Amino acid sequence: MRKRHQQNRILILGALGVFALAAWILLAGGPAFTSPPQGSGPRLVAIEPLPKMEMSGEMCQWMPVSASEQEALFALLQQQPASPPTAASMNADDGPRMTIERPPLRVIKDPYPTYSAVAVDMMNNEIVLQDENLFQIMAYDRMTNTPPSATMSEPKRVIGGHHTNMEFNCGLYIDPKNGDIYSVNNDTLNTLVIFSREQRGDVPPTRELETPHGTYGIAVDEGAEEMFLTVQHASSVVVYRKYAQGEEEPLRTLVGNKTMMADPHGIAVDTKNGWMFVVNYGNYAAYREGEERSGGGGSGGTGRVPGSGKFFPPSITVYPIKANGDVAPIRTIQGPKTQMNWPGHMAVDETTGMLYVANDGGNSVLAFKVTDGGDVAPARVIKGPRTGIKNPTGVFVDTKNKEIVVANMGNHQATVYDLTANGDVPPKRVIRAAPADHPALQIGNPGAVAYDTKRDEILVPN
Repeated sequence: MRKRHQQNRILILGALGVFALAAWILLAGGPAFTSPPQGSGPRLVAIEPLPKMEMSGEMCQWMPVSASEQEALFALLQQQPASPPTAASMNADDGPRMTIERPPLRVIKDPYPTYSAVAVDMMNNEIVLQDENLFQIMAYDRMTNTPPSATMSEPKRVIGGHHTNMEFNCGLYIDPKNGDIYSVNNDTLNTLVIFSREQRGDVPPTRELETPHGTYGIAVDEGAEEMFLTVQHASSVVVYRKYAQGEEEPLRTLVGNKTMMADPHGIAVDTKNGWMFVVNYGNYAAYREGEERSGGGGSGGTGRVPGSGKFFPPSITVYPIKANGDVAPIRTIQGPKTQMNWPGHMAVDETTGMLYVANDGGNSVLAFKVTDGGDVAPARVIKGPRTGIKNPTGVFVDTKNKEIVVANMGNHQATVYDLTANGDVPPKRVIRAAPADHPALQIGNPGAVAYDTKRDEILVPN
């Protein structure tokens, strides 16, 4: 019996040992391995093919091992976004998805027109104004005068809307023969649009011309039937046939380092003396000789000499009216005595030999002699609180009625003065497009926004 009990103990212990070994193997995740015999190497023990790749779907761009972290990140950002998931591709536990449309807490926006340019249709006795805020053209009777107690004056007709192809419309010209309206787009559309005098509402232009990017000012030599346009980004003047349309090329281009143009804005022509006047903000850069500055892509930077950028004082550069290519100015009006500060559109009165400048930053209208040059003071200045002039960008000389009409972007007003006005004089008439106490925000194509926590102010660069 004793021997039999010992045998049973041995069997039990053996069984427990086998069970413990099996449990260890299971817990270890696989069979126990012993060290390979001396001299043996790696051996292929199994082959399992990878799933077949679907080449028609989205996949990441391959990058070499040597690529830097910055290069890899840039490549990732350049990839096209993946297609949105479909209902079939979503897991059951993802839950429903929805877009939340949440209204803003508040909106900073000027709901009223702001006048960027002005012209007088002397044949039809109308004042026509560009509205760069709401992208419109507004025509008023020439004698319109908004009473101080009135909210605004209603225009006779308005051209505006999607079909007009007007955006950031800043330059204006009225054909004295038939009343056609020429409107220059400056920023988001590279076109000049022309409307007949009869058009109104949301209508397509009767004619359209492709123009370089950043076109701003317009002037026309009616005798030669030539149209002059300034180009900001390429610092140039392009001259077209007056009736050009489509992709027609300019007749000539004034461009180059010798011209000393620096961010040109307004332009005026004196056909009596054969001169062209160009007003410059002063943002200058030199270009490599022979490089074309078309202004394409919004920069006009092709061929620009690195490090050549400078800020010059504002200026008026004067050229022969038929200038073509890289032509130096005949003379230049420039310096602190001129009082120029962000000068905009200009107008020439050939009968009196005076050049009028809408001086945006100086809240004034400056009058120079067409023969002036150097650091010269204006012959006359319309400026002061009584004038109603605030951030003027447009000016027009009505030679028929002996008046000056000013478009003010800073207060929703167009103001009218005698041709000989000087100093702090009140306007003869005012055309107002908003309540008198409503500020003009002057927000134009804002590219960013920032918040100044110290001053509790919102900063909007335009």
